[in-house]
Amino acid sequence: MSTEQNLTGKPSIDRPWMKYYPDMMLKMISLPECTIMEYLKQHCPGQDVVAMHYYGEDITWKTVFEQSEKTARALKALGFGVGDQIPVFLRLVPEFIFLLLGAEKIGASLLCRDNTIEENVEAAKKADAKAIIAQDFLSQKELNAFLNGSGVEKAVLLSPTHYGDRNAMPSHIQACLDSCYPSKCACGSAVMSWEEFIAQGERYTGEVDAPIDIDRPLFRAYTSGSTGPSKQVIHSANTMLGIICQMNFYGGAEDFRPSWMVTCLPPALVAVIVSMVLLPMSSNKLLILDPFCYDTDVDLELMRYKANNWPIIPRFMEVILRSSRIPEDYDLSHLLAAGAGCEAFNNSQMKRAQKYLRDHNCNVRFTTGYGCSEAGSNLTLPMAPKPILNGNVGVAMPLGAMSIFKPGTQEELTYNQLGEICKTGPGNMLGYDNPKATAKTLQVHEDGNTWLHTGDIGYMDEDGVIYSLGRGDAKRYGGGELAILPMENRIADAEIKGIDDEFFVLIEDDEHKGYFIPYLYVVLTEGVTVEDIRSQVNECLDPHMQPADIIALEERPFFHFKTNRLGLARELKAERNGSLAV
Repeated sequence: MSTEQNLTGKPSIDRPWMKYYPDMMLKMISLPECTIMEYLKQHCPGQDVVAMHYYGEDITWKTVFEQSEKTARALKALGFGVGDQIPVFLRLVPEFIFLLLGAEKIGASLLCRDNTIEENVEAAKKADAKAIIAQDFLSQKELNAFLNGSGVEKAVLLSPTHYGDRNAMPSHIQACLDSCYPSKCACGSAVMSWEEFIAQGERYTGEVDAPIDIDRPLFRAYTSGSTGPSKQVIHSANTMLGIICQMNFYGGAEDFRPSWMVTCLPPALVAVIVSMVLLPMSSNKLLILDPFCYDTDVDLELMRYKANNWPIIPRFMEVILRSSRIPEDYDLSHLLAAGAGCEAFNNSQMKRAQKYLRDHNCNVRFTTGYGCSEAGSNLTLPMAPKPILNGNVGVAMPLGAMSIFKPGTQEELTYNQLGEICKTGPGNMLGYDNPKATAKTLQVHEDGNTWLHTGDIGYMDEDGVIYSLGRGDAKRYGGGELAILPMENRIADAEIKGIDDEFFVLIEDDEHKGYFIPYLYVVLTEGVTVEDIRSQVNECLDPHMQPADIIALEERPFFHFKTNRLGLARELKAERNGSLAV
């Protein structure tokens, strides 16, 4: 399809992005309509092939399947069954995968949350769970919180070295692991070791397999809370495989089996399980699990494993760019793909990242991903041959459709019009655990399709390329849209001397309800002050974009691996309210 062919003006009908997908690729993509276990078995390269590497130990596919069966039996023996929620508070260790596949086998779902102990206890209580599964560094205080604050009666505790070899861990990994342990670990009659858990399952003689239902809830994960209140997102085998089957080509190679490393990202995130674990496992890549790594040490792990694929979220890229431990002549050509997910990269960040790769002999194009938990991870693929700048996040995946709608409505906009990014098709969540919130996000449109309303603002050009510009529809009193990414890109493209990094934070305008005020945070080079760059910043911005203040930081702050805009906004509002009180 070319852009000259009869475009109706409705992207959902025109589907202009399909011209980027070769017919050969499309013939290979179809919805699996099976369980995750069945899908993995269909794509298994061999029972004796190593599926995962975990701190010195290789785990074969045979072990994956056998241990998943044993875990399913143990879950039944513990009292879990069809429709139950199993609270799991683990790092990304091999046993997490066994638990996911085991839960699928018995018809239950994993409930994962990586927030405060109070929020984790609340999740277990709402799940009406009688047992939780956690690492053995759960503290006695935390265990008591579960026992006293929810219906939990038993905690299965897993050692991080049930698989793996501590002696194979470098000192910085051992230090990270040691730091997890409190002065007093959980103990007592409510505690059961992983070994006891599995042994109990081996003695279980009842029915294990539940009737197959690929649309039944399987994975429940809470959003990080980095942009607002944390919400439980519910997915099934069908919704997760709906994304995986469209991405199986990613990060591949024809002449060897690539490796895929995941560092210190928790499995309580949909993107981690779908795009960073199940995707490489089902596309014949060696999955390297590296959960006990400080985020400040990912540079060391990059050099240690020399992985071919590594999810480089913005936080990790910042560590790499600022690392003094990576030699100037270090060869990064082992990377087959490189891109940023998790949150948007502005033009300055993109250019710095691409330059770094090229300076280190890695000639792949640095791309940016776009997705959310509600969409089953990824919404787009970087297929379009256009510069990955100005918020370009690629094109819709082939089995679904994306378009732009007038915020707060179901009115579809045409090309190059700013509005809410929405998506229909495989991968959309079953819903939240809150029906009212679900109805607001998943809406049946007049075309009969269920559309996911992301809340993100952007536009689509005539070639089907999506440009994501910011979260939510925010305006300034007096007129003018406050789309964060274009504002940051104005400053980035001006190449103002002395600015090493910059980003905007919006806070509510207390004097004008429904409007917002922008503040600019900058990381400055040594010797440069805010006053040195203030006039140049204002010159490159429209009047409504100009910040109420410019605040210097030593480095960009992160929360749950994203720029901590929410935390900074709270600080700004507290300071503003304090000054108004005075």
